[in-house]
Amino acid sequence: MPRYFFNTRIGSELIPDPEGEDLRDADHAWEVARATIREIVRTESTDVELLRASLEVTDEDGEVVLDFPFSEAVIDMPALPRNRH
Repeated sequence: MPRYFFNTRIGSELIPDPEGEDLRDADHAWEVARATIREIVRTESTDVELLRASLEVTDEDGEVVLDFPFSEAVIDMPALPRNRH
């Protein structure tokens, strides 16, 4: 199985994924990227900069196979509960 790396880009900063993940294909990598972004947004929802971030998914050769904006992954995501204080 091919290995994919999920590197986070926020502006000009790139946070590399040193381990990667073995997945069946690029479509599976898209599914994992979407789930990863949604989990990050769910746990870090107070950081507005995340909506400007993206996951750059690369293959073992370092080629970008997917550039997934965080904002695109949350389009159909249920609304987060709001604090009322």
